[in-house]
Formats: sequence, C-alpha cells, structure tokens
Amino acid sequence: MKTADPAIQVRGVGVDFGGVRALNGVTFSVEAGRTCGVIGPNGAGKTTLFDVVTGLRRPTAGSVLLHGSDVTATGALGRSRLGVRRTFQRPQVFGRLTVLDNVLAALEWHGGGGGLAGDLLALPARGRRERRRRERALEALDRCGLADLAGAHAADLPIGRRRMVELARAIVDEPSVLLLDEPTSGLDADQSARFAAVVAGLDTTVLLVEHDVGFVMDACERVIVLDLGEVIAEGTPAGIREDPAVRAAYLG
Repeated sequence: MKTADPAIQVRGVGVDFGGVRALNGVTFSVEAGRTCGVIGPNGAGKTTLFDVVTGLRRPTAGSVLLHGSDVTATGALGRSRLGVRRTFQRPQVFGRLTVLDNVLAALEWHGGGGGLAGDLLALPARGRRERRRRERALEALDRCGLADLAGAHAADLPIGRRRMVELARAIVDEPSVLLLDEPTSGLDADQSARFAAVVAGLDTTVLLVEHDVGFVMDACERVIVLDLGEVIAEGTPAGIREDPAVRAAYLG
C-alpha cells in the first residue's frame, strides 16, 4: 500500500531558552490527511513544539517542512498563507465581535473584491463574495454547534463555547494543516464529543496536543510522546498504551 506524503516533517529540532533545552533533536512526520496526537507530562515541550511548527518560534537547530517545502525561516504569517491554522491553550477570540464576525475574520485575508471602489459602488462581485463568506462562516458554526449563537458576543460565552468559536474560525478556511493545543480543556462531555466529531470529519492534517489521553487515543491514528524535550515513543494508540517507557514517564 502506498504511503501518503508527509504534510508535516520535523527534523532534528532543538530549542534553547538560555541554558535550558526545551526541545532536543525532535524528529517525526505526519502523513497528509492523518490525525496525530502529542502527549507528555507538563514541561515536556509540547507547546514549544507547536510554536516551532506554526512559525511563532524559530528553532535553535533542525528544520521544519510543510508539504515538502522547508519553512524553517518562514514566519507565522507566511505559514498561514500555506494553510496552517492553530488553536491555543487559552481560547483566542475577539470578545467585542459577534460569534459570526469572529469566524468571518478568518476569511478577510482573501480580499473583498474590487477594493475601495467595490465598497463605494456596491459592485455585484463584492456582494456575491460577501454572501459566500457568510454562508461558509454559518456552515462552520453549524458544524461546531454554534448556529444559534451567531449573533452573540464572544466575550459573553463560557470558555467551552469560546473554544468552539476558535475551532470554527480555524476550519472555515479549509486549512491544509491544523494544530490544536489542548482542545478539550474547558469542554464538557457533549462538547468534547462534538469537537472529536468535527475533527474526524475534516479533510486535513491534524496535529494536536492534549492531556486527556482517552481523547487522544480515540481521535488519533498515531501518537507521539514527548518527555523532557525528546521523543521517547511514537506509534499507534494501542502500541503507545503498552510501551514501557511511556508508562514509566507518563501513563503510570
């Protein structure tokens, strides 16, 4: 059976903070269209790894490739143009905007069609593009169980709902790579199940960090285990559960 090409390749990545090495020779790949989880104890380097993959932090050593292209020197904006999207440990929403406008904001970078003239003259192309954006945003909200909250202000929502708003904003533009940092934090059981269902229905590559090991084992096809900045195991969920090094370092 032919193996899919990697969407993400991390090669020998190291990150130093002063005299502390947060990541040390981290190497792995994620095949296109697969869902891969990263687990490990607090301080293992999981969020630092996400910062490196998304371009928020440049590694001290090693390289990062997306869809076969070396993007190590490319910043977060450049990687977002390549289809990389991310959610954060603490949901990042525009509190003064409505839920719908939060999601529409993710589509603004495409441009409005006609520029200032399009705004002033109300050109038909402008109207069609705006209607299509609104349709896509509403579709994303519906997938995330937020259709009835489109007009609510994001700041008024509890953390679980804000996390779903962030997810809707991340998927509305059909990313090629999606990174989810602690996605179930603050979610109840029903919201976690919906989150998992949305992720399972995506036609994209997903890399997620999560402390809920059960969620990772159910949602992911492969799992990477970090400890003290190094990969100590990688494999299927079943294999990771039985790995002695993983049980000693993390699962117990």
